[in-house]
Amino acid sequence: MTKNILVIAAHPDDEILGCGGTLIKHQKKGHRVKVIFISDGESSRRSTAKNIKMLILRRENQAIKVSELCKFLKPVFLRLPDNQLDRIALLDITKKIENEITQHQPHIIFTHSESDLNIDHRIVHQATMTACRPYKFKCVKSIYSFEIPSSTEANFTEKKKFFNPNYFFDVEKEIKKKIDALKVYKQELEKWPHPRSLKNVKLLANYRGSQSGLKYAEAFNLLRKIK
Repeated sequence: MTKNILVIAAHPDDEILGCGGTLIKHQKKGHRVKVIFISDGESSRRSTAKNIKMLILRRENQAIKVSELCKFLKPVFLRLPDNQLDRIALLDITKKIENEITQHQPHIIFTHSESDLNIDHRIVHQATMTACRPYKFKCVKSIYSFEIPSSTEANFTEKKKFFNPNYFFDVEKEIKKKIDALKVYKQELEKWPHPRSLKNVKLLANYRGSQSGLKYAEAFNLLRKIK
């Protein structure tokens, strides 16, 4: 059975950082993978309007290139302001996500962890779970949250809910293509020992593999599964 997979990500690059290998695995099985990006990922960083527009367009073009490389469907860009989703009514974000779920009719959804440091990630998680009420969309059978290097592990507050994965996907055969896809987002990568370096991304997959008896794995929290 062909399945529809929907990734609800805050920024372009989160989809590959968080679950790129798993998405590639699903695509190889013939499943239809689509990504929606809630925020533009750039507007909080720069000062001039002209420069911001150029950088947003570059980032979107990179996301399109990644989807083509991985044979995903064309991504959707909602272009909400970067790192300012807390200024937007949660209902408005939820409705936008509901619209995409209605369009794609996903069987499986991947999104952010509620424990992330990044405010956009946390709000996307909350809006996704609100949108995915089981009596609202019966097509959605499974929801997973993923980790993002430099955000999930960076939340040191005492009250945080730690990312404690309970589901692992074997990505040994997909790790190289994941790394190749990440290279497209070259402005978002940092040098080792930064957690968003290519070396660390591969080490994290190696570590998650060691937790689950695999060589390379991506880790998730299974938030809901209906059978």
